[in-house]
Amino acid sequence: MEWSYRSAVELSAALRAGVVSSVELTEAAIARIERDDKAINAICVPDFERARAAARQADAARARGEDRPLLGIPMTVKESYNIAGLPTTWGMREFADYVPAEDAVQVARVKAAGAVVLGKTNVPVLLKDWQSFNDIYGTTGNPWDLDRTPGGSSGGSAAALAAGFGALSLGSDLAGSLRVPAHFCGIYAHKPSFGLVAARGMVPPGVPALPSEGDLAVVGPMARTARDLALLLDVMAGPDPLTHGVAYELALPPARHRRLRDFRVLVLDEHPLLPTGSAVRAAVTRVADALAADGARVERHSPLLPDLTEAATLYTRLMVSNIAAGFPAERYEQLRAAAATLDPADRGRDAEWLRASVFSHRDWIEANNRREQHRHAWRQLFAEFDAVVCPITPTPAFPHDHNPDPRRQHIDIDGTAHPYGDQMIWPGVATMPGLPATAVPAGRSPEGLPVGVQLIGPMFEDRTPLRLAELLEQRIGGFEAPGAR
Repeated sequence: MEWSYRSAVELSAALRAGVVSSVELTEAAIARIERDDKAINAICVPDFERARAAARQADAARARGEDRPLLGIPMTVKESYNIAGLPTTWGMREFADYVPAEDAVQVARVKAAGAVVLGKTNVPVLLKDWQSFNDIYGTTGNPWDLDRTPGGSSGGSAAALAAGFGALSLGSDLAGSLRVPAHFCGIYAHKPSFGLVAARGMVPPGVPALPSEGDLAVVGPMARTARDLALLLDVMAGPDPLTHGVAYELALPPARHRRLRDFRVLVLDEHPLLPTGSAVRAAVTRVADALAADGARVERHSPLLPDLTEAATLYTRLMVSNIAAGFPAERYEQLRAAAATLDPADRGRDAEWLRASVFSHRDWIEANNRREQHRHAWRQLFAEFDAVVCPITPTPAFPHDHNPDPRRQHIDIDGTAHPYGDQMIWPGVATMPGLPATAVPAGRSPEGLPVGVQLIGPMFEDRTPLRLAELLEQRIGGFEAPGAR
């Protein structure tokens, strides 16, 4: 029997029934990787021998009567997570030989849940691209079209799932790094509410794995079905045992509704700062039509929606100031001198980036206070609606473009070139206020490429968009293997 594209839920049922062993699943996954990954290049750090040992241990545990959430399930992990004994480079050549001694907290959690880790998946340098390539491990191709990106920075994980290399994967997200690869590769991903999932050990090489929270970025699950996302999130969610976990226990509320017709949904396909390509607009419409056909309340406009233009500006300020805080002093002084020459009336994207890179603490507090006002506005909106459906990026997967100067990179939206960096605008709708967002497949482009949408839900009500994703999967279909049609 072919197991490569079975869901984790299906594999767990087969393992419990004794239809298959973890050793058999693991060997099948390894054989598929060895056969197909030479072309795709998703698995940059294989760990096959330890995976085989873990599979044997899983089968022995099941024989003793154990039954953990992921027991015996083969999966992959994004390269940026520390795994003891394997290199963590974040694509930086100077760290090619860096090997951490301790697992990231999420790696430890999936192992404790019984998962079999097949290896690590490829990323862009410093996780800063919607492509996945670096000088150490090379370029990862999209299984739907190897000449196109699988997305980034969790592109290797998305490509691995689309290619059948394991049932689950761990990713992360700051500017859409879970959701964009899911959209480009036709899989599912969930950006959790900010603060819901501990991220210790998902750090650049050489940086201490401390239980501290940065801003905006989260870690989260990737899978081929909505139910598998929920399964993996349940393993991942919860505070760090070194900090909040000392006193707090997780108690996520249930989804607001169980039936599609009970949902109240706001649908967006336009942003004031960026056009939406026709293929993505069609996918949003397909989801909206399916919701309406099943009796859900669907609205296209609401006065409760926070100002998307201001939200994008706040997102830029918060994200860039966070990144720039790690710049060397000399570079910071250069940026500060350049920012001093800006025209105060210049509110263009480049000017906002430059100002944000030299934010004072006072500036950051002001931006954060505005964010809290946006969060309050979202709470008011989610008293009226249960979820927001909107694009993830304006286009399907684009061809590889490794120009080292991002100012010379562009994204083609229905024949018109737009700045490459503008692809962060739609992911930022959920990221800036810290809302949960589930990426779901929503059809194909005219060229046959996957197209997805994101379902944004109320903060710390992650089960609501996940449940909506599961219902939509039943209604319009979900993952399809590349070349299935």
